[in-house]
Amino acid sequence: MSLESDIKSLVKSLDLELYDTTVTSENDETIYRIGVVSAQMDESGKRIGVPMDTYVALTHLISPLLDVTPPVSGEYRLEVGSPGIERKLSNINHFKMSIGEKISILATNKEKYKGKLLRVDGNKIFLEVDGQEVEMDFSEISKAKTYFEW
Repeated sequence: MSLESDIKSLVKSLDLELYDTTVTSENDETIYRIGVVSAQMDESGKRIGVPMDTYVALTHLISPLLDVTPPVSGEYRLEVGSPGIERKLSNINHFKMSIGEKISILATNKEKYKGKLLRVDGNKIFLEVDGQEVEMDFSEISKAKTYFEW
């Protein structure tokens, strides 16, 4: 099994879903970030929040795994948390985990869309833009992210 599949199993054991893993560098420090979201939805169809103590518990589960199978060479810091309220949508699974949220899309033809992500069916993305349903293929998306309106 791969490191990512081992991490997914640990994440799932706490009723969470793995959003992504990234390696980044900040202030000459290497950081291995693991973003997770709740597998549970509220009555309106949005994902429920993850309590801080669940992130701590997950960190304690993952840390020994990384001692055996380090994600990067050299020293690094592990961060486990939310992928954020505004985050990139870079694969079809990210879209599936963001149904019901507001997203902005830059299409490959340079058109821009902002609206509520309604559903994902195969490689088709459906969103509501100004009261109209818009359908696009995942391959037509150049950039996408969730956004929050105050």
